[in-house]
Amino acid sequence: MWRALASNMLTLLVVGMFLLGGLILWGQSQYKAEGPLETAICLQVKSGSNMTGVSRQLEDQGAISSATIFRMAADYTDKAQQLKAGSFLIPEGASMAEIIDEITRSGASTCGTEIEYRIGVTRTQIRVRELDPATLEFVEIASFVVGEEDAPEIYQEKRNNPDTRYRVSVAEGVTSWQVVEGLKAVDALTGEVAELPPEGMLAPDSYEISPGDDRTALLQQMQDKQQARIAQVWETRQEGLPIETPEEMLILASIIEKETGIPEERGQVASVFINRLRKGMKLQTDPTVIYGVTKGQGVLGRGLRRSELRRATPWNTYLIDGLPPTPIANPGLASLRAAVAPDETDYVFFVADGTGGHAFAETLQEHNRNVAKWREIEAERSGSGN
Repeated sequence: MWRALASNMLTLLVVGMFLLGGLILWGQSQYKAEGPLETAICLQVKSGSNMTGVSRQLEDQGAISSATIFRMAADYTDKAQQLKAGSFLIPEGASMAEIIDEITRSGASTCGTEIEYRIGVTRTQIRVRELDPATLEFVEIASFVVGEEDAPEIYQEKRNNPDTRYRVSVAEGVTSWQVVEGLKAVDALTGEVAELPPEGMLAPDSYEISPGDDRTALLQQMQDKQQARIAQVWETRQEGLPIETPEEMLILASIIEKETGIPEERGQVASVFINRLRKGMKLQTDPTVIYGVTKGQGVLGRGLRRSELRRATPWNTYLIDGLPPTPIANPGLASLRAAVAPDETDYVFFVADGTGGHAFAETLQEHNRNVAKWREIEAERSGSGN
């Protein structure tokens, strides 16, 4: 009898072990398998949350098939205590393993709200955006111009959200003074700027920041990036160019940046100035004259006066030979590249053509015809009130 009972118990134990092993294998397969989520979601993990609550949240949102397996897996992999607070993008079909990795890895939010401070040539704008998990694109929910409009309530609401991310975007062609003034409006930053960075030495780009970051440290990051770009682009320069140093390249690139906002024109504009330098012609470019008037501090806001075109300044390229002594703005990477790899043309003139672009010419006669057309367009616009 005892022998039979022992045999039966042994059989049950073996069967139980097989069942347990099968259950573990099934659980492992569920843990690594593609999840049931049909559309990406933004999972918000509040401060003080635990893995039990998050697993239920994920199950309720249809992101996982079993909260129990999710919790057990988190415990088994020693990640249950590594849960981070934040907003996390959970992609369509994400496995439990991928989700656990996402919410325990770094704590950096990957979705939710972003506040962007856009420093432009004429204004600084603040935009509040939300990431749409379905399209993986940010959707603007509010915006306002610093100094011109009051901040909407939602801006302050999102500023107080610990999951909100912050970004400073610097437009191509802004001056160093404009960047510093724009950073003063970034209330997520701290610290005073004691010294204005050299003109041209701040890289236009988008920079992710954190509340409490120092303004001077961010400016140094911009300078480091611009210095790296200058060194990189200078190594790719064409042979025989009439610019001899990276500093001259930077000056020329800043002029190209201010002369055209059309990407495909940069090479042509660069060719005009390169050809003029080769021929010993004065550059005669209005943006340099404007810089001599404003010193980069603000926007002129009107056309140049004849007296200003005749006024002697180090930047008046109607009077000086060659390049001005400093850049007149912070050029982007594309303008730096155009300065050392201009299009091969015989153009030495260009003028606005009324479409936002320019008409280029090889001879003064052709240029005068283009100027006459532009004057007609200006007169028509003035007469129609445009």
